[in-house]
Amino acid sequence: MHELGKTMMGVVATMFLAAGTTEAAEGPHGAATMDTQMSALAKLVAKDVTAIPKGIDRVMWNFYIPEGNEMTEARVALGRKLYFDPALSRDGTVACATCHDVLRGFTDQRPVSEGIGDQLGRRNAPTTLNAALMQVQFLDGRAPTLEEQAKLPITNPIEMGQPDEKSVVAAVKKNAEYAPMFEAAYGRGVNFEDLARAIAAFERTLIFLDAPFDRFLAGDANAMSEAAQRGFVLYNGKARCATCHPINASNPVGADHRFHNIGVSARAQDFEKLAIEALALLAKDDGAEMIDRLALETDLSQLGRFLVTKDYADIGSFKSSQVRNVGITGPYMHDGTLTTLWDVMDHYNKGGEANPYLDGGIVPLALTEDEIDDVVAFLFALTDTRFAAANDKAFEEQKARAKTKRPFRETDLATRKKIPFADRIGLKE
Repeated sequence: MHELGKTMMGVVATMFLAAGTTEAAEGPHGAATMDTQMSALAKLVAKDVTAIPKGIDRVMWNFYIPEGNEMTEARVALGRKLYFDPALSRDGTVACATCHDVLRGFTDQRPVSEGIGDQLGRRNAPTTLNAALMQVQFLDGRAPTLEEQAKLPITNPIEMGQPDEKSVVAAVKKNAEYAPMFEAAYGRGVNFEDLARAIAAFERTLIFLDAPFDRFLAGDANAMSEAAQRGFVLYNGKARCATCHPINASNPVGADHRFHNIGVSARAQDFEKLAIEALALLAKDDGAEMIDRLALETDLSQLGRFLVTKDYADIGSFKSSQVRNVGITGPYMHDGTLTTLWDVMDHYNKGGEANPYLDGGIVPLALTEDEIDDVVAFLFALTDTRFAAANDKAFEEQKARAKTKRPFRETDLATRKKIPFADRIGLKE
């Protein structure tokens, strides 16, 4: 396993989320073994996979399920088997669950993910928890649905590495168990389109919206700590979180489903140079697979949504991530450079990183240390109660790290004693 992954896994929690234990057998690329993950999953998800998930309106739920891929037990069973099957990868070492590990918040808790041959990508793996409720997939929105998202990692050279769709189908057909499962699910033999549909159907069972926050809203005044309650007020007010992460009954994941340049990748990037290079490459091929490769294999990854739209207003912009279960899905941001939620708050508190494409809503917040602590307490209250043990452990680990290492803290910028753009333009105090 790549050394960067080993380092980060020493920082973040790698516990058995369902049972709360601290040890789990490790498989290829640092993920928990597939058997261990499937055992944990069985303790987490509802047995009736066709039922409308708790916390979601019936009309809203139907909106997220495409015609032709309605939820059935056969489709979910097929998708579950495929999700945990490393045979989908060229060398038999990478499954969907490798980067979306049940025991690690359905992410890999690494800055960027590792694929076949221990190759590292350029993006942090978003959690598959509640991914069904996001309007587009991937951090740059390059896939419109879960079905389309499921396809790209399988044929990406540094993720699962299959050379083409025919090779994927051939690999799956080697397992005799699949043919009857495809027939039961879709009435057809093994094929790539139904493979992606089945994985998407399974991922729609991963809805986790039963957090202390939800119980507090339902009338349990003691469900959230006093600090988290203060943080909720700040979240909707001074901290400005709700601007891009509104959370309500019709939008329970806490994301505006839009794209913003918040300055994370602006620290060391020449956006203009990257944009010119990207446009030249995309003029020759702007298909989904090319965009996928540029996003995961090159420095052009830092352009974000621009690779999809070619609109200069989208340079350095990435999708607003959901805030649900955020305590157990670090590290944070598209490149995984922010290790703790205190780092995240420090980044926003100082107004991000100045650059010509910075979103107009990113401004210094002047939050005090106590206020930052309160917002972080609220963010941890958004984790589903089924992950309570993991969430508590992650909170203590992040809190301990934040006491000794706060690399993005900048008091003068946060309190507007220093102009955010001053350093970039060489302005002297």
